Amino acid sequence: MLFNSLNFAIFLPIVFLLYWFATKGNLKLQNILLLVSSYFFYACWDWRFLFLLIFSTLLDYFTGIKMSDAKNQNSKKFWFWLSISVNLSFLGVFKYYNFFAESFASALDNIGLHVNPWTLKVILPVGISFYTFHGLSYVIDIYKDRIKAEKNFIDYSVFVSFFPLLVAGPIERATHLLPQIQKKRTFDYSKAVDGLRQILWGLFKKVVIADQCAEYANQIFNNWADYSGSTLVLGAIFFTFQIYGDFSGYSDIALGTARLFGIDLLRNFAFPYFSRDIAEFWRRWHISLSSWFKDYLYIPLGGSKGGMWLKIRNTFIIFLVSGFWHGANWTFIIWGFLNALYIMPSIIFNTNRNNLEIVAKGKYLPNLKDLLSIGITFCLTVFAWIFFRAENLSHAMNYISQIFSRSLLSFPSVMPKLLFVLLLVFIIIEWFGRENQYALEKYSLKIPRVIRWGFYYIIVFTIFYFAGSEQQFIYFQF
Repeated sequence: MLFNSLNFAIFLPIVFLLYWFATKGNLKLQNILLLVSSYFFYACWDWRFLFLLIFSTLLDYFTGIKMSDAKNQNSKKFWFWLSISVNLSFLGVFKYYNFFAESFASALDNIGLHVNPWTLKVILPVGISFYTFHGLSYVIDIYKDRIKAEKNFIDYSVFVSFFPLLVAGPIERATHLLPQIQKKRTFDYSKAVDGLRQILWGLFKKVVIADQCAEYANQIFNNWADYSGSTLVLGAIFFTFQIYGDFSGYSDIALGTARLFGIDLLRNFAFPYFSRDIAEFWRRWHISLSSWFKDYLYIPLGGSKGGMWLKIRNTFIIFLVSGFWHGANWTFIIWGFLNALYIMPSIIFNTNRNNLEIVAKGKYLPNLKDLLSIGITFCLTVFAWIFFRAENLSHAMNYISQIFSRSLLSFPSVMPKLLFVLLLVFIIIEWFGRENQYALEKYSLKIPRVIRWGFYYIIVFTIFYFAGSEQQFIYFQF
């Protein structure tokens, strides 16, 4: 079930009404309803993989209890590694087995040994990377004595499978979400209205920005040999806005939906394309994943405490792993490697914490230095996204080589004027709302009510005008 589908438009109000009225404020009934609704939501995609989600939930629930009740460290370690091994095995089989099998066969072929690898003909279970990371953080926190195991199976299951975040995040922590699930929730009108406003903006990002950019990005990437270098640059820029509108739009809808049920999810985006360096970009892009790798991989590896060589090594490790997390393709690994290279000057010269506040805070416009820094960071990001979008390394290299040809100086052959206008309006709205949690959070409230509601109606009309077939979110494949 997609957030931008008619099915979800029917599903959400029904669950909302049952949640606040049929349960009569009973916390246990509310959580049961959320769990049943979440399983139904997931089963609408493919009911067979619902059993994998339930198995993963049972595994981490029981191993968590076993770790908490363990009499000695050896027993605790056994249950910990059982959970880690099984979770990573499922992720490895479904997501990475074919990649390793085909890469191994290719390596043998290079030395003259020809083999036909056996590959799995299976669909990747949607959301497996996200709910697996939910479970991994939970069992790691128990093992490190940061939290106690949750004994209420319903509460724990809602933490893993809460439908707004189930298939594409944000990646939640038990320390943040479980206390909210266990706490009595009462309806808050202002919170619900704020949630609807964020859902509206998320749908605008997805339907109006991402899907329209996707049309041209796909056209250009799929037929790169037919276009000039200047047109290929536009294609990369269109994809840059496509993936941001698509993924941050999903996150906005997820956060807004959760707020309708009295639950606050972790923020996942903070206007990343206004970043002044790559370090700032990664503090603002897919925040829940970046912080997950920092807490559960970078810091355990030694973080920044072991000298410059260890900082460089650990940075490359988390970016390469992050790339591989996104998909079983060398293009994602190169994308991660590029971002590690980009961030190296900040690591080496210890400037990675220079830009903690949003750019031009309290001002209408940035100064020339900030504007130049934003432009450079954006260009580096656009270049890296080419590898993320390309089908394989050959596609990426051919695309890039075509960019850096004489045709780069020609006029682009694809010039969608309406899309340029939409992107300009989008950037302006995001810019003036950049100091908030999302673009429409506060600044629109300062506008007179008639104008404000007129603005909302324009957004709704624009969404319906551009809505066509239901376009799957990009991160469903991860």
